[in-house]
Amino acid sequence: MPFPVLICDDFALARKQIVRSLPPQWDIDVTHAVNGLEAIEAIRQGKGALVFLDLNMPVMNGFEVLEKIQSEKIVCQIIVVSADIQINALMRVKALGALDFIQKPVNPESLKHILDEHNLFRVHRTHIPPLPDIFPLSLLDACKELANVAMGRAAALLSTLLDVFVILPIPNVNTLEVSELIMALKSTDEQESISALCQGFIGAGIAGEALLLFHDSSFKDMAALMDLPSPPDQHAEVEIMIDIGNVLIGAFLNGLSEQLDMTFSQNHPVILGRHCNANDLIQENSDKWTRSLAMEINYRIEHHDIQCDLLLVLTEDSLPTLTSKLAHFIDRNTASHDK
Repeated sequence: MPFPVLICDDFALARKQIVRSLPPQWDIDVTHAVNGLEAIEAIRQGKGALVFLDLNMPVMNGFEVLEKIQSEKIVCQIIVVSADIQINALMRVKALGALDFIQKPVNPESLKHILDEHNLFRVHRTHIPPLPDIFPLSLLDACKELANVAMGRAAALLSTLLDVFVILPIPNVNTLEVSELIMALKSTDEQESISALCQGFIGAGIAGEALLLFHDSSFKDMAALMDLPSPPDQHAEVEIMIDIGNVLIGAFLNGLSEQLDMTFSQNHPVILGRHCNANDLIQENSDKWTRSLAMEINYRIEHHDIQCDLLLVLTEDSLPTLTSKLAHFIDRNTASHDK
């Protein structure tokens, strides 16, 4: 009888990567869930003796799933598969009963090692059917998981440097006309003062800008974490912006470059504005942005009043190279629609 395996992740590319990484000789029956609530229901129906569980999901995240399974004594084994590679995240999932942790993107050899270590890969089949392509993916589907992994790399570095836990969102990825990009920036609370910097980057066929929108209410707590005078003066605020920008933007771009197997060169960061509102920022810089692919990440730090938004904007000219790099994931019939 096939072994019931549940893969729970809100991103289709992540689920596809796990399926492709499972040993083909393993006799299993795979079920998929896109959030924690669906996962709990599937486990209760006997479809998840083993669960591959993401952490950052809508409706019910992975931490909440682990808490519910632990509190209700639901019988299953859980391997967390996440881009959130903060040490605190690993400690928390282990404390909540997770069997093990796999870093995204999934490495088939690492996954097989963990299955062997926990004596899970014990049922074999001699006939190996072809892997069905049940996940036709678009460029946006693939880019969402790219952003998810890169986001986790940046958060892990920030967490280590400041000894904090970074609360991660679900990345927002869309192709945008300039007017839509302006509306996305306007979604920042217009009543709150923000400061911003940008940093251009370029690779082989891919170029863009990274914008870091720093909520001014965050400066005081951030200065304290960085051992700077609090509240910070003007020079200290600029230092905070550049230092945090170097960490988040640099690590995010490194995370992208690893997945795309390419290198990015970065320009020096430029302060776009200080203590202004989103409308002022937009009016002064909107002529720089054309039709783009935008990745938006909202970073918050637990137990601190700190929030910053990272917006990575890829030029329209970058989309063909990006599509080519991700061709083995993208369904050809939908890729052109995203352009």
